[in-house]
Amino acid sequence: MSGDLLVVFFPLVCFVMSVAMTLEQFAVAPRVILEFLRKTLPFNELDAGVLDDLSRRWIIDYSPRGTLVFRQDVTEVSHLYLVQKGGVRIYSSDGDAGETLKDYCGEGASLGAVNLLRGHKAEANVEAVEDTYFFLLEKSDFLALLENSPRLTPFYLQRFPDEHVAAAYATLRCERILPRKQESLFLVNTKVQAIIRHAPEMIASSATVQETAARMAELGIGSLLVRSPAGTLAGIVTDQDLRTRVVAEGLDHSASVEQIMASPVHTIPAHALCFDALLCMMKQNVNHLVVESRKQVIGVVTANDIMVYQGTWPIYLFRQVAAQRRIEGLYDLAKKVPMAVRTLIMEGAKGTDPARVLTLLNDSILERLLDLLCDEFGPPPAPFCWLTFNRDGRREQAFRTEQHNALIYRDLKDKRQIEVAEDYFGSFAVQACNHLLACGFPRGKREITASNPRWRKPYSVWEAYFEEWLAAPGPRDAYNSALFFDFRAAYGDTRMSLRLRRRLTDQALRQHAFLRHLATECLRQWPPLAFFRDLVVYRDGEQRNRLDLEKGCLGPVVDFARLMALKYGIEETNTVARLRSLSRHGHISPEICADVLEAYEFATQMQLVHQLEQVEDGLPIDGYIDPADLSSLEMKTLKDSFEVLKGLREIIRLEFPALI
Repeated sequence: MSGDLLVVFFPLVCFVMSVAMTLEQFAVAPRVILEFLRKTLPFNELDAGVLDDLSRRWIIDYSPRGTLVFRQDVTEVSHLYLVQKGGVRIYSSDGDAGETLKDYCGEGASLGAVNLLRGHKAEANVEAVEDTYFFLLEKSDFLALLENSPRLTPFYLQRFPDEHVAAAYATLRCERILPRKQESLFLVNTKVQAIIRHAPEMIASSATVQETAARMAELGIGSLLVRSPAGTLAGIVTDQDLRTRVVAEGLDHSASVEQIMASPVHTIPAHALCFDALLCMMKQNVNHLVVESRKQVIGVVTANDIMVYQGTWPIYLFRQVAAQRRIEGLYDLAKKVPMAVRTLIMEGAKGTDPARVLTLLNDSILERLLDLLCDEFGPPPAPFCWLTFNRDGRREQAFRTEQHNALIYRDLKDKRQIEVAEDYFGSFAVQACNHLLACGFPRGKREITASNPRWRKPYSVWEAYFEEWLAAPGPRDAYNSALFFDFRAAYGDTRMSLRLRRRLTDQALRQHAFLRHLATECLRQWPPLAFFRDLVVYRDGEQRNRLDLEKGCLGPVVDFARLMALKYGIEETNTVARLRSLSRHGHISPEICADVLEAYEFATQMQLVHQLEQVEDGLPIDGYIDPADLSSLEMKTLKDSFEVLKGLREIIRLEFPALI
């Protein structure tokens, strides 16, 4: 019989001993708690003395898997619960509607703070999904802590507390994009030969000033090397020499270039570092150095070349693009855009501001490319407009944005004129898209580019396209609206784009079925719910190991802003501009607008920093974030964003009650 009793009670004895051993491990609980608080938000912001005193006020609690820690509308919350080990799920019970999952929380999460502050019973069920240990802080101690350290209160009561959001941006800026490789230290690691932009161009010393100026203009360069009658390097002449010596001093255009050239020429070895080149320029008070390799001249570098290559400020790159005289010269300049944006982020620019600069730089490349192409092809047979769509159409470009463009031209009646226009614009568009590809802008899988004849049509055809998409909404039209409805003119006769935009806006106001369909598509897109350890948790409880920033954070805001803009006749295409216009006209509250903008800005910043890392590491660009790489501050800011995005769904339901 005693053996039977042993069999029955042995598991219980083991459990009691296990609990006793566990509690014994926490005999030095203040030290253990102190170490835990030092790495847990928001307690890690407290002074050392306050934190030390606080660590002595906690008790330990344990809930086996499946235990209801809080029961909805029943539990009187008397302590702040801090998850030390394990995890919980939070859900509401809605009678016949069943359960609605609200959150998953793991180590470091706080439970019950709002209930303690507002005196409410538990508003949801909290269930341990694993054997879970909690640190518990009594209500009186918690309230006293907030009274003495008021900066902690926003952590529990506000979305996007200012201090925490600022710290999250600082984490992105300082921990993710600081130089982590020797290659990132440009000046002290890059050799001069790496920044030479073209082979050296020479002119005979007997050439006239006028011939020299014409040669520079033809080549689109700012300097020429001067060759002596013996074939040796005699000097260098720059566009500045032409301005100061010829124009300012009134030198005759027929004078020889030998009279205005600088000599002797300052040289530097090809293997020298860019840092050494800058020092040499400063010492010699010159802006140009001739680069030599094995006593042979291989090129010329300028101070501006170094600044542009380094990407110190976008303005240098912008000016370099504007000065480019050859389309092929734009290829390398386009590859320097990420470094220019990196500088802005490191200087503290955040969210959509770097994205706007990125768009401006890419716009300048496109504009210069099409200018040069028009010079090459000759005058177009009809006024035309180059349209861009999607991200580019919204001025929200990321790195290496796919090409989404089209060409729209004035309607022609004469058959011969139509044939000439089709031939001209066909060749023009194909060449333009090929050059954009060489600049680093890939074509999308659906080939929505002006090189595709379907997207290279007269104005009347484009009007018909939009009328068709608005009249009979379906799944494909939802895709078309998400891509084509965000368009703008990037080059050419902008009046066509403005006219098309007004027509689209006017028609959309009357197409209620289309707007309802668009709203239904918006409601299909659910933001994530929470983070649980290194996983992203979704509404249905599914857990994934990557966060899709585009679909989970940015897309819902973009879709919401587009839908509401179409409903209320707002012609803006930029998401931020749309939201501000909606708020200004009373369609959404200023508070909601501010929260949505904060969520959108932060997700944009995360995407830019993530893609910048990939560019610098030579990796394919995507928008997927590994939760394991996120700091607790970043997780909290993103989680606040998820809550805001869920609120947008409620606004859509109110705007379109038939969908409920």
